[in-house]
Amino acid sequence: MTRTLRMCLQSKRIIFVLAGALACGGGGAFGGQAGAGRGSLGFDRNDYPGDAAMRELRKEFAFAGYWLTPPPGVKTNLWTGKRKEMEALGYGFLLLVRGREGNAIRNAAAAGKMGIADAREAARSAKAEGFAGGRIIFIDIEDGGRLPAEYHAYLRAWADELVRQGFRPGAYCSGIAVDEGGGVTIVTADDIRSNEAPRSFAYWVFNDACPPSPGCVSVSNPPLPSASGVKDATVWQFVRSPKEKETAAKCSGYAADENCYAAADAAKKWHLDMNVAASSNPSFK
Repeated sequence: MTRTLRMCLQSKRIIFVLAGALACGGGGAFGGQAGAGRGSLGFDRNDYPGDAAMRELRKEFAFAGYWLTPPPGVKTNLWTGKRKEMEALGYGFLLLVRGREGNAIRNAAAAGKMGIADAREAARSAKAEGFAGGRIIFIDIEDGGRLPAEYHAYLRAWADELVRQGFRPGAYCSGIAVDEGGGVTIVTADDIRSNEAPRSFAYWVFNDACPPSPGCVSVSNPPLPSASGVKDATVWQFVRSPKEKETAAKCSGYAADENCYAAADAAKKWHLDMNVAASSNPSFK
């Protein structure tokens, strides 16, 4: 998604997670992954780009992110009501809802109430859009590194209620290792996995550092999401728009405005984030 809230790293130093022998900067960066399995290429962005754009982008992408709630920082959701058009074009779906900001959750009691309320909103929105139960809904977690205890309480309440509503929980979160000092590192996906156990989350991780990301390129032979450095990731977001200077400074392929555009978008009308997934319909897997 186009980031409206950026990853919170405070004074922590990012450690780029290397995945195999990936190199940065061209379509061949993913070519060596062919023997390990091939993924599907998708995109996401906060604003629906328009019906004409979706037809054009379908030539390149198998799936797209689909907001069920307004994205962070805005009050309207331009993806609402677009499911049938996308299905007719053959798109798969990444169902996404906004999560609370970490500083908005002050104690465990409030965390539980917020988690339940947000899960019910997610389920209502999914059903209103015509998505049946059993689909994975990813909650957008903007903070990176180790999450506070109150936030874990929020995620546990959210996941439990979402399951009661008939859906499966997923987390959009950082897949970038953060140095906490003293030889200790943490990846947000791992932090969620250990704190929310035995609940089973699907992970849509962002890691736009080069390597393992090849930068802003449209790849003909996408790898599996495990190339992100998070071995059980369902989806890997390897590019974010605009370019994150703190993580993607060494990455190439971005336009002069520091956004990423599809190869088919020669006019550079629709900046986007790029993803790979093991399935062409990740929320339905």
